[in-house]
Amino acid sequence: MSARLLTPERLPSAAAATAYQREWFAGLAGRVRDGEPLALANADAPHEVLRALDVHYVVNQWWSSIISAKRAGPASLQAIGAAGLPDYSRQYDALPLGAQNLPAQDAPWGGLPEPRFAIAERGGDVTHKIFEQWDRRPQTETFLLSRTAAVPAPEGWWDIVAHRWEEVFGRPRIDLLQAEIENLITWLEPRLGRRLDRARLGEVMGLANEQAEWNRRTRDLLASARPLPVAVTDIIPSVMVPQWHRGTRWAVEAARRLHDDVAQRIDDGAAVAPRERRRLMWIGRGLWSDLEMYRSFQEEFDAVFVWSMYLAIAADGYVRYGDDPVRALAARFVGLTDLLYVPPMSSSWYVKEAVSHGVDGVVHLVADDTPGGALISAALEERGIPVLEIRGSNADDRSTADVRDRIARFLRDRVPASA
Repeated sequence: MSARLLTPERLPSAAAATAYQREWFAGLAGRVRDGEPLALANADAPHEVLRALDVHYVVNQWWSSIISAKRAGPASLQAIGAAGLPDYSRQYDALPLGAQNLPAQDAPWGGLPEPRFAIAERGGDVTHKIFEQWDRRPQTETFLLSRTAAVPAPEGWWDIVAHRWEEVFGRPRIDLLQAEIENLITWLEPRLGRRLDRARLGEVMGLANEQAEWNRRTRDLLASARPLPVAVTDIIPSVMVPQWHRGTRWAVEAARRLHDDVAQRIDDGAAVAPRERRRLMWIGRGLWSDLEMYRSFQEEFDAVFVWSMYLAIAADGYVRYGDDPVRALAARFVGLTDLLYVPPMSSSWYVKEAVSHGVDGVVHLVADDTPGGALISAALEERGIPVLEIRGSNADDRSTADVRDRIARFLRDRVPASA
């Protein structure tokens, strides 16, 4: 490592991923106009089935992030309210529904082409209602999968979940979701006029596992790096754009490029904040409408956000090995939300990640669909890591308008600078 610390430029893999996604979306719009079907899939839906069936899909939460980043969130929420629907609940899931009614000139990237399918889990009391609204649109059919309750997970689930997933989630839960994925396949095949190639699904699963292994290597590099060599605002697109192309060779290579970029920055002695004295963790969904916020505390507080859930869950939450690709896919998605939000499996994981990354303080954005938030915060506080809880939605500026001020007070009052 060089003796002097270099302030890094934007990560090449982040720029490449963002450019790829814009080009992909532009091409997607043309293909849908030419008659190819499009699916809108929630983040916790089994995307790999769509990949193996060669169905184009857009992830609901990714599209919400674009809507927010392009400042179309308020107009989308207004459209939801104008339709007589609540604009104050599960905004992150609902934004695309509102944006679909915006004029093309006001919608990000010209708007989302009308989907042929909408696929989600029946999570909580609201998600299925949002997707039932998609079903009322003349060109769209909705398929809903059941959501089962979490069961206690073994200690250190992240070390065994890749191969011993039945121990983590329980056979009955996996049996049910496996049957429902089979129902989804049976539902899609006649509508598409083609059959699922199980060997092709196995290839998709293998590529997704390879991608997750690269993400794990990258996460481990960043956990041990002092000081932070790459801004979290570069890590997020470098991870999440390939995540939505999971099961492709491009996504594997993008994950490898991210790893190599991070390794090179560490070797070069790069530092996001050369005087780094406070390391922060952001728990919760990204604040897409104000990504610059994550870097705004470097000058006054020598504080950097070293962690977000996106790389970490991509490292620990997705890899699943097994001979039956449908069952392994059920194991991938049956408890994905639990890993992020249901204590103790979520709280123990956040503590593990905070300790390994040398975190001095945590900012915890608690949305209305994350009821385990208080227990997660309590587990971190018990380890001596101060937590600032902010209750609000990352997709609704009305609830996060004072985030910068609150974090600044938190840094002054509760997060002492390290030596």
